[in-house]
Amino acid sequence: MSAITLEDAVALTKKFTSKPSNEELLKLYSLYKQATEGDNTGERPGGFDFVAAAKYNAWLALKGKDKQEAEEEYISTVNNLSAKYM
Repeated sequence: MSAITLEDAVALTKKFTSKPSNEELLKLYSLYKQATEGDNTGERPGGFDFVAAAKYNAWLALKGKDKQEAEEEYISTVNNLSAKYM
């Protein structure tokens, strides 16, 4: 079990002094969504909304990952990024 909760990890990301890369942000987004909602069952965004499509695809890539596993990976990722962005 992680020493910090999902909520603690989310709060920690708000203290970053610089913005993580788009790839890192997508990883955080997709892990958070998988941990809190489970598999992505929404409709794929259409048109030219590339940000929404990237988020959708990142979350979809985690299909089948257990919520608890996603939460632990999210917390671990935040801990690693905090050393870089705080």
